[in-house]
Amino acid sequence: MKKKVALGMSGGVDSSVCAHLLVEQGYDVTGVYLECWRAPGCRSEEDRADALKVALSLGIPFQVLDFKETYKNEVVEYFFREYEAGHTPNPDVLCNKEIKFGLFYDWAMKQGFDAVATGHYAKIAELSDSEVGTLVNESETRKYLVIPTDEHKDQTYFLYLLKAEQLEHIIFPLADYTKPEVRVAAEKRGLHVATKKDSVGICFIGDINVHEFLKDRLGENPGEVVDVKGNVIGKHQGLWFYTVGQRHGFTVNKKSLVIGSDGEPFEKENIPPFYVIKKIPEKNQLMVGFGAQTYLTTFEVRDIHWIGDAPELQDLYIRIRHTGKLIRGNVTHTTSNKAVEGAVTLSEPTQGVAEGQSAVFYAKIANYYVCLGGGIIK
Repeated sequence: MKKKVALGMSGGVDSSVCAHLLVEQGYDVTGVYLECWRAPGCRSEEDRADALKVALSLGIPFQVLDFKETYKNEVVEYFFREYEAGHTPNPDVLCNKEIKFGLFYDWAMKQGFDAVATGHYAKIAELSDSEVGTLVNESETRKYLVIPTDEHKDQTYFLYLLKAEQLEHIIFPLADYTKPEVRVAAEKRGLHVATKKDSVGICFIGDINVHEFLKDRLGENPGEVVDVKGNVIGKHQGLWFYTVGQRHGFTVNKKSLVIGSDGEPFEKENIPPFYVIKKIPEKNQLMVGFGAQTYLTTFEVRDIHWIGDAPELQDLYIRIRHTGKLIRGNVTHTTSNKAVEGAVTLSEPTQGVAEGQSAVFYAKIANYYVCLGGGIIK
């Protein structure tokens, strides 16, 4: 019997090409559109129509699942809560956990599908336990999440909360495709979405003005901008409008800048760009700095999740943002009150380590960069 696959179809070129590839490979495919958000400017109607058109052209069943309530409660509310608490959330990570590989995955398994498929740029590879370093059974092989062929589009960062058992029932048809190759594949098959622009911004919501999105819900809450010594040097509009590494949106009073990094007065025409380096919610202050002040080599993480067993490997690579540089480092972790916490040490300093974002851990094994798991930056 053909393997039954539930394919998440967004109406974009990636998942549309996936539909064709799966059918061509002999799978029994059902297209599924996940409806998670409706608001002015949202293109959900257009996207659903595009997904349906592709499904009809292939003659495959098509369903729509309504996850709007859960998405609002679990993803959007989390987004606002985290920003209000002074953190910088990562809604796409949570969306994958709660929606695509939560509700959708569970629905598919209950409906008797053998696997779910999505248009993520990610790859699943089989490796032995001894290669990965878990030492559960040196001769046993199992599936691992790894960086795909298109490293530029790699989305494993957003998938680190997957569970090992789920990898047995997930297919990433684009694992060995680059984005340009996907466009070519779409054109060859005459897909009407071959040149459709990629969706950007927040998962399922799209390319919105995040500043206005936050302002509509949280309003403004002006406060002080301070330097690393606590000197007040400017003003901000509200901590939730900023993230670590940002260099705009706040004002700095040049007259307040007296001493440069070398102890000498700044020249007015040579004032360096200031970057956000920390939020101080209890004082409603935004700390900014420049140069070495913006770099870190160590930070703490919470809620560590391992895809499978925690590895014994210490020589890891850490990524602190989507498609960010893989930096050598190590992670020490302890379990406290059922919440796994730890400390990350990087081999080189990096900018933009933002509380609330994810630090994702990789290991170089058998010519793959294996995504082992990750945690939330504290």
